[in-house]
Amino acid sequence: MTDSSADIVLDARAVHKSYRMGARSLEVLRGVDLRVPRGDFVALRGSSGAGKSTLLHLLGGLDSPDDGEIWFNGKILSALPKAALAAWRNLKVGFVFQAYHLLPELDALENVCLPARINRTPAAAAAARGRELLKRVGLAERMDHRPKELSGGEQQRVAIARALINSPELLLADEPTGNLDSHTGAEIVDLLCSLRAEGRTTLVLATHDDQVAARAPRVIRLADGLIAD
Repeated sequence: MTDSSADIVLDARAVHKSYRMGARSLEVLRGVDLRVPRGDFVALRGSSGAGKSTLLHLLGGLDSPDDGEIWFNGKILSALPKAALAAWRNLKVGFVFQAYHLLPELDALENVCLPARINRTPAAAAAARGRELLKRVGLAERMDHRPKELSGGEQQRVAIARALINSPELLLADEPTGNLDSHTGAEIVDLLCSLRAEGRTTLVLATHDDQVAARAPRVIRLADGLIAD
């Protein structure tokens, strides 16, 4: 894959991020530079507190850097008004979290369709797309089940389908196998790799798991708020 500027979907430049911890400031990222070509699969490694989740949140526009810039397809995220950033995030980015973050009062199909409905996709079209994705992730028989009626692996599959409902260009996964047993976790990674290959979606995944990281063509290690290698 070429590394020309036209083929770079994500470009983090000298990114800094700190958080207030009572009277002190905790510096999490200390000048991170990261370029991700379109369609790439990158695994972020590092010990707890190294900044993996923080970097994912910044790349996906869930948070903003204290200093430095995040570019997506040649546009700087910080230049977008709040409403435009929210719309960009809903359309262009799919998030998969370790804790699933499904709404307990909605069934699987309703959870999957939620980002599409926020985007004002007609209900019938959103439902058709949601059913297609749930079938794709192996939950054709579980569409009307609420999260409490699903296993951890099934909930993560729902979360993946939800992340893909708007056909995002960028998929960000934060420890997506962290709450799963090794067999189910391997199935989830297989699914993410397959879906990424089918849609040429760019995948950035944070993980503590050596076997999960080994699936990525490119592994980046964070240490002390910087990219270590």
